[in-house]
Amino acid sequence: MLARVQVGRMRDLLSSLSGGLRALAPGRFPYRRFALALVLGGLGGWLFVQGRLPLPWMLGSMVICTIAALLRVPVAAPPVIRPPMTMVIGVMLGAGFKPEVIGQIPNWLPTIAGLVLFMCACGFACVGYFRKFAGFDPVTAFFAGMPGGLVEMVTVGEEKGGDARIIALIHSARILLVVMTLPFIVQWIGGVPLGGTRVAGPSFQQTPLLAEASLLACGLAGIVVGHWLRLPAKFLLGPMLVSAAVHLAGLSNAVPPFEIVNAAQLVLGVTIGCRFVGTPPRIILRVLMLSVGSTVLLLALTLSFAWLVALVSVHGHVPLILAYSPGGLAEMSLIALALHTEVAFVAAHHIIRVFLVMVCAGPLFGVIIGQRKTTDGRVANRE
Repeated sequence: MLARVQVGRMRDLLSSLSGGLRALAPGRFPYRRFALALVLGGLGGWLFVQGRLPLPWMLGSMVICTIAALLRVPVAAPPVIRPPMTMVIGVMLGAGFKPEVIGQIPNWLPTIAGLVLFMCACGFACVGYFRKFAGFDPVTAFFAGMPGGLVEMVTVGEEKGGDARIIALIHSARILLVVMTLPFIVQWIGGVPLGGTRVAGPSFQQTPLLAEASLLACGLAGIVVGHWLRLPAKFLLGPMLVSAAVHLAGLSNAVPPFEIVNAAQLVLGVTIGCRFVGTPPRIILRVLMLSVGSTVLLLALTLSFAWLVALVSVHGHVPLILAYSPGGLAEMSLIALALHTEVAFVAAHHIIRVFLVMVCAGPLFGVIIGQRKTTDGRVANRE
């Protein structure tokens, strides 16, 4: 029985990979629009480098591509191009799990308890905000306000009868605004000059070929592991787990060359900015304006909980801010890498956050919203 399940999962993986290759066919993939997005993203990254701004290749490309989407410039970044870049980030995050991390895990218990309370506070505040100020229906407000992964919240929210497009736009705007603002807040609070720094790592020319091959093997094996374990964000978490196991065992201390990491940041920034492509500018501006309010709430709660938990834990304010911040796992971990601060701690807390929201959002929806499905399959309020 187990062998049959394994064969089925491998068949699903091969089917997924072949589907990805078919999506890259010239007749299906918008190469010209993607090339334009990369050029604009590269320009944004270069401008941010010149301005010595934090994480220039990710933030610069994100800002420029968001503006391009607002101006209806013909750019595109189909989802199929994101997995290889997230694999690189996953391998890089796994390299931050050193053997000494194992001894620090008991110190994470107070911060994980604080994370659970933080998530409850964020969900309560944001759902209420979207209900009162945005006028969203209960279902859309609930799944737009949950601090979880974009794909998971859109999928479950649509199943429950929410507006999938609004939920997707709200979460995209949340990631965009948090990633754009948090590096500056961390730079101000921590007094760490982020501008002009690059993510740690050797040059491509300085990396031995064997080390590069081992990192590639970690990434490819991680994709298989992530698919077999049915992990959320399998292209990120699978390579991260395999890379972490290899580095924790002391089998390797290699990290990806910074040129590849910068390229991954560029593509991540382009894909986030291009999420708004095809949406009317009026709706984009409305969602961004609404998300400014929710982002202020989220960042205020992040800073408050980080300050409170720092009083009862061995961790400082900056690692806690990055661990609690409701941005993306890859993006927040990249900021931690730029700061050279507790990458494993930050990544682990974001994995726990996404997992808890993914598992608990559905059951909590029925309890908190108090709704039932009518005979026609739509969601209606209880009388």
